[in-house]
Amino acid sequence: MESQVSYRFDSQQTANRFLNKLKHWSVAKVTATLCQGGFGVKIRYEVDTSGFDYTLSELDDLAMQHEGEEI
Repeated sequence: MESQVSYRFDSQQTANRFLNKLKHWSVAKVTATLCQGGFGVKIRYEVDTSGFDYTLSELDDLAMQHEGEEI
C-alpha cells in the first residue's frame, strides 16, 4: 500500500535541504518532490506491512530537525 505525506518549511532553501537528505535516506525508499512553490515537500512511500511501519515517524523527526511541519 502506498502512502503519502507533505511537509511545509519556512524557506525554499530549507525545503531543498530536506529533499536532498531524502535522496540519501537509509530508513526507507521514498519518492519526494517539491510542492507549494518550493516551500513544501511531498513524499510517497510504500508502507511496510510486515509489522509496525516507522517510516512516518522517522519522516516527522527528520522534518522537525529542519523546522518543517506536516500539512
